[in-house]
Amino acid sequence: MGVGHLLLFDIDGTLLLRAAEAHKHALYEALAKVHHVGPDRIGEVPTAGRTDLEIARHLLLDAGVPPDRIDAHLDDVRDAACEAYARLCPPDLSDTVAPGMPELLAELRDRGDVGLALVTGNLEPIARLKLSRAGLGEFFPPGQGGFGSDDEDRTQLPAVARERAVDGNLAAFPRDRTIVIGDTPLDVLCARADGVHCIAITTGPHGADELAGADAVVGDARGVADALRQLGV
Repeated sequence: MGVGHLLLFDIDGTLLLRAAEAHKHALYEALAKVHHVGPDRIGEVPTAGRTDLEIARHLLLDAGVPPDRIDAHLDDVRDAACEAYARLCPPDLSDTVAPGMPELLAELRDRGDVGLALVTGNLEPIARLKLSRAGLGEFFPPGQGGFGSDDEDRTQLPAVARERAVDGNLAAFPRDRTIVIGDTPLDVLCARADGVHCIAITTGPHGADELAGADAVVGDARGVADALRQLGV
């Protein structure tokens, strides 16, 4: 990439707010299609910050599906969820964009010394379509980022994104110049697991006290910009 810093943005609760309803239904539809687990057998599990396949696994375990069957059909669930979301995704998600985020992303992109990519628990086709329908797809080039389709364990995703955003010597992008930006304790955890920086934003379901492990905790896009300056970006 040859840039000064790599910024890894989460999607739900960070770039977009209240844009997950069709996504949830697509995952439920996939579980019904692949495992014949209907809504009456689907319980409630925490979803914020988790990967799609981790959420699916917990829902299926709660419904009594054996772990070996879950493992054998993870790819089928992934494909079915992406197919369903392509049908269910609203044509326009622009009203879900977090205030100030388009301006912040444009400002960062236009600098030329910052790389923008995603680290999200969304399966990549879902993430790309969701951002495209929200009008933010142009900021995140293909071939970059880490997604729930890359690894079920979110803590592995920053490293995946750094490997894809190679530095000038074709090594993984350096940890000390990588920053995760997200809204959940699991965003903070995945950043710490890879030894990279983290800015947490309180636009999602978690308050500042729950995000205290980040380098900075902010309330909006302008706060992100201020925190980036404090981190030397």
